[in-house]
Amino acid sequence: MPRISIARLLVVALFCGAALLAQNPNKKDPGYGNWLPGSQKDKKGDDPNVRAVTGTVRLVDDSLVEGAVVQLKNTKTMQVRSFITKADGMFQFQGLSTNVDYEIKAEAKGMVSPARTLSTFDDRKRAIMHLKLENKKQ
Repeated sequence: MPRISIARLLVVALFCGAALLAQNPNKKDPGYGNWLPGSQKDKKGDDPNVRAVTGTVRLVDDSLVEGAVVQLKNTKTMQVRSFITKADGMFQFQGLSTNVDYEIKAEAKGMVSPARTLSTFDDRKRAIMHLKLENKKQ
């Protein structure tokens, strides 16, 4: 039986690798990715610099608030975006930068919620923040 040299083995390995790549030439990720338990790859087309925040507005007795005005303030530009909750008490803001802190609060029925901060250190792509109306509006 003839001896197979290391050079011949390398050539065979290269041809096998090239054949595997030829099966799927458009594949950008070879599948090695982030293999840590519980991690998820971003969906195709997701922008890693964009995130969203959703949540509900409730009264002290935990009932949902319809018609609450939720304000989201960009702390860099001071721009304020608003959302008015429907019967389900839910709000959502999308297209938020991951490089900016945001301040969020709600007002309704003469009451306000404490301001909450969505920090740049919060790495969630879809943050959930529930707001509770407590204090009388001054």
